[in-house]
Amino acid sequence: MVRLNVNIDHVATLRQARQAQEPDPVAAALLCELAGADGITVHIRADRRHIQERDLEMLRRTLKTRLNVEMATEQDTIRLVMSIAPDQVTFVPERPDELTTEGGLDVMTHRDTLKNNIALFKEREVHVSLFVDPNLDQVKAAHMVGAQAVEINTGRYCESPPGPERERQLQEIVNSIKLAGKLGMGCHAGHGLDYRNLLPVAALAEIEEFNIGHAIIARAALVGMERAVREMIDAIRRARR
Repeated sequence: MVRLNVNIDHVATLRQARQAQEPDPVAAALLCELAGADGITVHIRADRRHIQERDLEMLRRTLKTRLNVEMATEQDTIRLVMSIAPDQVTFVPERPDELTTEGGLDVMTHRDTLKNNIALFKEREVHVSLFVDPNLDQVKAAHMVGAQAVEINTGRYCESPPGPERERQLQEIVNSIKLAGKLGMGCHAGHGLDYRNLLPVAALAEIEEFNIGHAIIARAALVGMERAVREMIDAIRRARR
């Protein structure tokens, strides 16, 4: 069965805009669970622009589903996340001046750091995924450093207008997830997916997990969190049928 993890970072973004107590991302996470989400994803950034340490602690205590923490390889962040012991960590690249994650990891360039950190989390029975572009060399490198899964960056596919370029980007995703499966790694996908462009990607049976945030939170601002999550789950199920 395919899983949907809802990324609730932008609930925290709204809260931090006023340095207030609401909206509470933990409350949002519980609504996502009630609506049928299989897990919650958060990105704990070095600059703490949205998710805070307390959010991680409270999510770990209250969630009934899975907690997936996205993070860079900054050592203070690694120590924090280890103390929380989430169900899964996803290593992502991170730059201070970016609005959102702007591409996948260059696994080969950072292979030694990644290999060491992956081993630390695996020793603690935390599942480890790497966020990579749909590139066969990056998928192979993720396998070499010991990742248990890869999350394929769907950003370029989502940014491409319908037509030949989008079809080319979709084929790159297909090639990457097939290779990951052959190498024995789990196949995840995320970044830029919404209720419309999701369908061709969600139809790919090899993908086990989607991590989707902005589209769901934007929809929730209009129709409520539970309805927004249920609509995304329905979209994924329709694509699989």
